[in-house]
Amino acid sequence: MIDFSKYPAEPFRIKSVEPVAMISREERLKVAQEAGYNTFLINSKDVYIDLLTDSGTNAMSDRQWGGMMIGDEAYAGSRNFHHLEEVVRKHFGFKHLVPTHQGRGAENLLSQIAIKPGQYVPGNMYFTTTRYHQERNGGIFVDIIRDEAHDATLDIPFKGNIDLAKLQKLIDEKGAENIAYVCLAVTVNLAGGQPVAMENMRAVRELTQKHGIKVFYDATRCVENAYFIKEQEAGYADKTISEIVHEMFSYADGCTMSGKKDCLVNIGGFLCMNDEELFQNAKELVVVYEGMPSYGGLAGRDMEAMAIGLEESMQYEYIRHRVLQVRYLGDRLKAAGVPIIEPVGGHAVFLDARRFCPHLTQEQFPAQSLAANLYIESGVRSMERGIVSAGRDINTGENHKPKLETVRLTIPRRVYTYKHMDVVADAVIDLYKNKEQIKGLRFVYEPKQLRFFTARFEEI
Repeated sequence: MIDFSKYPAEPFRIKSVEPVAMISREERLKVAQEAGYNTFLINSKDVYIDLLTDSGTNAMSDRQWGGMMIGDEAYAGSRNFHHLEEVVRKHFGFKHLVPTHQGRGAENLLSQIAIKPGQYVPGNMYFTTTRYHQERNGGIFVDIIRDEAHDATLDIPFKGNIDLAKLQKLIDEKGAENIAYVCLAVTVNLAGGQPVAMENMRAVRELTQKHGIKVFYDATRCVENAYFIKEQEAGYADKTISEIVHEMFSYADGCTMSGKKDCLVNIGGFLCMNDEELFQNAKELVVVYEGMPSYGGLAGRDMEAMAIGLEESMQYEYIRHRVLQVRYLGDRLKAAGVPIIEPVGGHAVFLDARRFCPHLTQEQFPAQSLAANLYIESGVRSMERGIVSAGRDINTGENHKPKLETVRLTIPRRVYTYKHMDVVADAVIDLYKNKEQIKGLRFVYEPKQLRFFTARFEEI
């Protein structure tokens, strides 16, 4: 039985609305077929509830919209850049900031300036664009997340932690000089939005310092991670979210950040660091790919909205509601026996496609088909996070076969209400009762890179 009293009301009032409409099942089936059963290729006008991603799909506040009106669009030295720099230094503590158009722009810069061909980049589970940039620049990704993160049924805290023994083993076998840096994600997206404990971050820092290895965070959902620390780790219950975030980053040498998540905006990102030489290299390279070091592919108004959004994300009532709204959806599905990744993370509920579709093999792309069928039956758009997203080994050409084969129901920030979560839950539960109707898929078009974005499929 769900205890509804533990879920807080939305900590905001709604000032503006965007109408949505549900098209018929027959129309949705046609749309899905024309999109090659890839939810990324469905037009948003044909979607009822859009849970494709939480990246750039946030609702901005009145203060952020007001900030957009005072954008300083100077080509160099915008006052909005200096405001963003001030806010990031206040909460993150890093000396230097290079703005980028979004998080993968920061990943591109970091991978080029920090990786020498043949070096290893250990991390707590891969992320698609992150690993692509690392491998494109000659890096070799090594997964050093704790083993428990690959078990969807295991409900324990801080499944995103780095396994220190795995990291030490890599250092011993390959040599510290052959490790570019440790990439530590807070939270770990593909593990189900799982957080990393402060104790683990501190231990990773202590280990890497002994060997002169840098640590860079994927800080995309750092505020969500801070909430889990406050909620679940001893000694942090009375700390503010900002204090926890600041301590988290004190154990890193820098970070990449997609502002499209915890900065509560629709576009933007940045790269942070303390090292002077890396900063100079990043400033030289950002001009090639993004723009001047004081705007990095962003308008001044975008940087202003990002600075205000980062401040707003540190408010406890906001982040508490955000995480618990996701947990509400997870609890509804668990109560109905729907298999999901446990525990529920900070930004999404992940359906366990292996257990949802036991009649399909992984090579039949069960998560891809599950996402397509959820759209067909309900108008709810989600996304695959399994063998299709994992891609192919760059050396052998064989499919990577992750242990987790999931469909991600990703909740945009400040966009949907609990009633929307009920609609989603009912749709998933109904589909689960009729899961045998879900057929396997095969490729009809497979891109060479990041195939999940544009691949097309047909039913087997």
